[in-house]
Amino acid sequence: MRSNISAFLSGLLFAIGLGISGMTDPANVLGFLDLAGDWDYRLAFVMGGAIAVHAALRPFIHKRERPLFAATFPSFSASGVDRRLLVGAGLFGVGWGLGGYCPGPALASLATGATQLLVFVPAMFAGMALAQVPRARRSASAGTPVPGASPTP
Repeated sequence: MRSNISAFLSGLLFAIGLGISGMTDPANVLGFLDLAGDWDYRLAFVMGGAIAVHAALRPFIHKRERPLFAATFPSFSASGVDRRLLVGAGLFGVGWGLGGYCPGPALASLATGATQLLVFVPAMFAGMALAQVPRARRSASAGTPVPGASPTP
């Protein structure tokens, strides 16, 4: 329960930060991506601020025996740059460039009720689900369970 509250509060803080910085407005994001035109550098400061806070706190966090709201720190399998990563990053970038939203700002902006978000967000979730299909097929053929999938009877 504490981890869910922590996740909710972290997400809320993130959404508030996006709203205050103006990054829920796709025009600001598209301005940042327009390097050849009238480039809007403000998103670089938002990202730089996030990186600076993380860089300052990370050493203190990892000195702890365990996280505040979980039993253990998550383990991440650090695999190299592969085809799957490059294709996913490319598709993400194209979607970001066309829509002006990435997932965080899109979800934070849902409260505005903008019609484009009512189309973008379901399409985003559909894309996330479709991206899992090849992974599930590979796992099924290898006989390994897919994390998050319900076991078959």
